[in-house]
Amino acid sequence: MDKVLLQSLSSDLKRITLSIQRNSPASAVRFNQEAAKWLADSKKKIADPSIQKILSRIDTVLNQKNDLKKAEECLMYSTILQNRSV
Repeated sequence: MDKVLLQSLSSDLKRITLSIQRNSPASAVRFNQEAAKWLADSKKKIADPSIQKILSRIDTVLNQKNDLKKAEECLMYSTILQNRSV
């Protein structure tokens, strides 16, 4: 498992959360793009089925509109990925 990929994705998810909560849609869009890149790399390089399931859920979350529900889900998955990468 590549810890750097998961931690980088986790970091961008947390940044999306903060951008949405601070009402900064431009930043949220930019971090969403970065998270999508990390997500694509993670899906290619990580074979663990449980992490793949989490990554597929994150993919769904990233395609949602920027609202508080998305912020909450990004924060949740950020924490889950941090815990899995340790």
